[in-house]
Amino acid sequence: MLAMRAGTRLQWMTMNVRRRLGWLLPCVIGLAVSVAITSCTGLSSAPLRIGANLWTGYETLFLAKDLGDLKGKPIQLIEYPSVTEVVRAYRNGEIDGAGLTVDEVIALTDTQADIRIIAILDFSDGGDVILARPGFSKLQDLKGKRIGMESTALGAFFLARALELNDMSPQDVTVVSLELSDHQAAYNDGRIDAVVTFGPARTNLLKAGATSLFDSSMIPGDIVDTLAISTKTIATNADHLQARVEARFKALDYFQKTPQDATRRMARRTQVKPEELLDAFSLLQQPSLKENVALLSQSNPALVESMQKLIQVMLNNGLISKNIDPATLLNPQFVERALART
Repeated sequence: MLAMRAGTRLQWMTMNVRRRLGWLLPCVIGLAVSVAITSCTGLSSAPLRIGANLWTGYETLFLAKDLGDLKGKPIQLIEYPSVTEVVRAYRNGEIDGAGLTVDEVIALTDTQADIRIIAILDFSDGGDVILARPGFSKLQDLKGKRIGMESTALGAFFLARALELNDMSPQDVTVVSLELSDHQAAYNDGRIDAVVTFGPARTNLLKAGATSLFDSSMIPGDIVDTLAISTKTIATNADHLQARVEARFKALDYFQKTPQDATRRMARRTQVKPEELLDAFSLLQQPSLKENVALLSQSNPALVESMQKLIQVMLNNGLISKNIDPATLLNPQFVERALART
C-alpha cells in the first residue's frame, strides 16, 4: 500500500504521508500482538509441512490422515521419491520437519543445529537389506563388485557397518549412487551386482530371486526412524505438532488392533499388496507412546547410548565433521503430553 504508482506527484505523497503512517500504525501494533500471541500459544496460521519418503515405518503417518484424525487441521504430509529429496527440501525450508533416520538427523545437525527428534517411529529389524545377484552367498563375495545405494547418511552408515562386521572396508567395493526409484531397474539391467535397499524395492527384488547378504536385524538398534522437526516450528507451531504426534500414535494403536484393515488402507496408497505390507511391518519394531517417553526423556538410556555409538561410527567414516551430544537432539515434550492425555 505504501508503494506509489509511477507519475505520482511528490507533493501529493508528502501531504499524505502522515495520514498513511497514521493508518499503518494500528496494523503494526496488531501484527506485533499477533506475533506475541502466536509465540505464547505455539500455534501458527501457516500449515505444518512434514516430508517423508516411501518407507514402511512412515506409513502410520499417512494412516492417521486416512482415518480422519487430522481432518480440518492445516497439516500437510508430503511424500518425496527419496531420502535425498526429503533432506534437500528440509535444507531449503520447503518443509518444517520429516520422517528421518537418526543418522540423517545427526548428519543434518553437523551443518545446521536446528532440528530435534520429537517421536521414535520404528527400529528397523530386517527392513533394510543388502541384496545381491544369485551366486553371491556372503558379503565378502562382493569384493571388487558394484553396490548400488542412495547417496545418504543412512546408506553410507548401513554399508559401512555391514563391511566393518565382515572385516571389509568401503575401499573393497565400488559404490554406485542410485535413487531409490532406480534400484530395481539398475539391478535388472545388470548395472550393479548388489544394492542397499528397503521398502517395495526390497520386496520386488527378493521375489525376482535376489539373495539377502545382510540386513538391519544384524545391527539391532542402529537404524532408528524418527519424526524430526525444526526448532523454529516447535516454538511457533506446537499445537499442530501435538495434533500430528497424537494422531500418529492413534494410527499405530489402530494398526496393532486391526492390522488387516489398517494394511488394506495403507496398501491402497502404496500400491503394495496388503499381505506384503504386513510382512514388511514384521521387519520393524514400533515403540509405544510410553516407550517413546522413556527413550526421549532418557529415563531409558538405550537410545542415547546407541546414538553415541552411531556418532562415533559416523566420525570414523568421515560422515560428519564434529562430535555431537545426542541428548541435545531429543525433545520429549510432545510424547509426554500425548501420554498424559491417554
